Amino acid sequence: MNRLKALLLSLSIAFSAALSAQARVAYVDTQKILSRIPEYEQAQNQINKLSEQWAGEVESLRSEADALENAYQAEKVLLTPTLQKEREDMNQAKRDEALALQRKYFGPEGSLFQKRKELIQPIQDQIYNAVQEVAKKRRLDMVMDKSGAITLLYVSNSLDISDLVLEKMGY
Repeated sequence: MNRLKALLLSLSIAFSAALSAQARVAYVDTQKILSRIPEYEQAQNQINKLSEQWAGEVESLRSEADALENAYQAEKVLLTPTLQKEREDMNQAKRDEALALQRKYFGPEGSLFQKRKELIQPIQDQIYNAVQEVAKKRRLDMVMDKSGAITLLYVSNSLDISDLVLEKMGY
């Protein structure tokens, strides 16, 4: 029985090797492609400017909250318990306002995410479509992204179709 298992294992390994030897594989380097697309750099610059602007707005609200808290702490001993409670509520409202603004701009579905999707998604779609066309034209079985999660320890440069994708896109 062990010999049968060993034989079946050997046959399946040989069959897998034969299949993979027939596969036509190529890779692209999306970072290389993106670095040569001027619209991508412009989109990134626009996103960075918005991010800095919005971070400034959030920081401004946080600074206001800190200033209110400092003023409150300096005057706290002179205030009645009712006035203390009002000032504490004002301070908390300002902190909540800053947090809400931060979520609005930088949250998972925030303005920055939406802007990035609006500006970058069309470029990504363009790359995807160009990869599809090049792969079909060259009759490739697989195209991997070298710059993504897949780690390649060795790749022949003859498999890189990044320049063809850029050419197909007009760059």
